[in-house]
Amino acid sequence: MAARRRFVPDFDPAFGDRPLTEALHDMVIGRWQGVRDLLRATGDDWPLRTHRLRLLAHAAADSSAVENWRAAEPGDPDVAVLRAATEVVRVFHHAIEQGRGAGLDHARLDVAVMACLGAADARPADPMPWVSLLTVARLYEEGIQRRELRGWWDELRRRDPYNIEGHVQLLRYYSARWHGTHGTMYDFARDAAGAAPPGSPLPVLVQIARVEEYRYVAEGARGRAPVRDFGRHWHHELAVTEVRRTWDRWIVGRAPGPAAAEEIGELNYLTHAACYAGLNDEAQQLFELLGRRAARVPWSYTGDAEEQFTRFRRGAGVH
Repeated sequence: MAARRRFVPDFDPAFGDRPLTEALHDMVIGRWQGVRDLLRATGDDWPLRTHRLRLLAHAAADSSAVENWRAAEPGDPDVAVLRAATEVVRVFHHAIEQGRGAGLDHARLDVAVMACLGAADARPADPMPWVSLLTVARLYEEGIQRRELRGWWDELRRRDPYNIEGHVQLLRYYSARWHGTHGTMYDFARDAAGAAPPGSPLPVLVQIARVEEYRYVAEGARGRAPVRDFGRHWHHELAVTEVRRTWDRWIVGRAPGPAAAEEIGELNYLTHAACYAGLNDEAQQLFELLGRRAARVPWSYTGDAEEQFTRFRRGAGVH
């Protein structure tokens, strides 16, 4: 009998989205035509489009692919949307290189914001420019005016009221790490979860908030090294109840069938939470939905991502 092959999680950031992987490869070798064709084929499938644009922007940030596409086809609205997302990634990269508290390059920030507003004009129905604005809002030292933030948020919700990436970005803005408090962040997450329709992934915002809180507390106490003991943070009564509530609202309510690529990141958050909450039955079914598709976040915050994903998966009885 042949030996059973050792399970190895797949940390492909595209989460099995083959057309996206091909477009990312094209970008690496300097071709933009595949990216253009991918975005045209994606159309107005907002969850898939947001997933693809986010990954494409990270790949484009270190290349001239977007600039080359824009030079060749300056009137294409898709290149405006991708350029805006790319400029946001670039300004974050620059802020990280400079170090927190080193002072913001306002010229770079202005370029990113104007690119986002231009993209919103170029493709008015698209929620992604507003997701990009909610992302870059965190980099304002004192935050931005409440009226302006509310305006960006309202524009996003008019186009895609349950956009998970936009909600995640505003949740992070409201976190203690940036411009809010743990309480403000949890209030936002719980309100959004309560208003979400059955089958929406938005209830997982509560688990994402719990990760954000723990990161903030743990990094303040111990530096930036991964923390290996979540202790009662995930296992007290409210935390367990909220994992079950997310399970009921999202997983029980979602359409049956395999998990789509754009669900995988959030599914990893819920799986991680179920494992640390000791909810073995839920964890088993979530691991079965994921297959080998793993995300380094949030597993890397509590140790080695591959070791944890593999160990918890085995402990849940998935082979």
